[in-house]
Amino acid sequence: MYIKQAFNIKHDWWLYIAGIAIIIIAVILGQIPYTFILIAKAVETGLDLQKLDMSQTMTLLDSNLNLFLMLLSFAAGLLGIFFVVKTLHKQSIRSLTTSRLKIDWKRFWFAFLFWGIISSGLVLIDHYMSPENYVFNFKLVPFLILAAIAIVFVPLQTSFEEYLFRGYLMQGIGVLCKNKWVPLVITSVLFGLLHIANPEIDKLGYILLVHYIGTGFFLGIITLMDEGLELALGFHAANNLFTALLVTADWTAFQTNSVLIDISDPADIESSEIFFSVLIVYPILIFIFAKVYKWTNWKDKLTGSVTKNQLSTTSSLK
Repeated sequence: MYIKQAFNIKHDWWLYIAGIAIIIIAVILGQIPYTFILIAKAVETGLDLQKLDMSQTMTLLDSNLNLFLMLLSFAAGLLGIFFVVKTLHKQSIRSLTTSRLKIDWKRFWFAFLFWGIISSGLVLIDHYMSPENYVFNFKLVPFLILAAIAIVFVPLQTSFEEYLFRGYLMQGIGVLCKNKWVPLVITSVLFGLLHIANPEIDKLGYILLVHYIGTGFFLGIITLMDEGLELALGFHAANNLFTALLVTADWTAFQTNSVLIDISDPADIESSEIFFSVLIVYPILIFIFAKVYKWTNWKDKLTGSVTKNQLSTTSSLK
């Protein structure tokens, strides 16, 4: 029902093309403050803008200011998505989010707290087992500023990505292709490729795209199986927020005033570690979610057809 309910809105193919264009414009507009401040700082310090890479741009500004300005474009993009679905498609935010009669925030908070506790625990275990790989970085005032920025803007960043890929594009491609596996594959691959400019790729190589694309498939699967975005929204927000607050490194996209700094050499990370999350962690999480929410009919929900005549308002009462 999550994809099929898009038949109830304006879903002509050209509307999705126009919608993507508007969303891209919104993101670009959100990047303007970052661009202007970055240019001013580069001019002030006498640096050549054309020779700056991403890691250098992050050192020009205070890390909290840099994080705020970087996340601002995602917040603008999220507003762009909501504007597009309301004006072009005449769709409610509720139906973009879930097939249920109302957004199930209990699902969001379950995924958020569940993964937040586990991911934080894994970092602390690694810190205990390999303390030489970490530096204690806690400074009260910078951390409190970081927390204020991250708690507000990181969920907006992750929500933008979820509403764009698992929401807007998943539903749009689904009703246009009239099946579920095509939007699952396309949105997962696009989500992975979106991260190709991240500094982590420079350090670890394109093999890291396996992790990002695998994450896209994981989020897409739990969205389709659960008939809504709530679990994906909660998981993604926890993953980025707890990471931003707990640990950072000089080669990651989020360089923050976190509690810990990871000083290990990224060259020491083996490909098996990259595959671990995709082949072990994500299947375990899917199994847990499936047991908690009693998922059934896997084949139809992940690969079945999407046709208008199957639409039934009563099915959303489950």
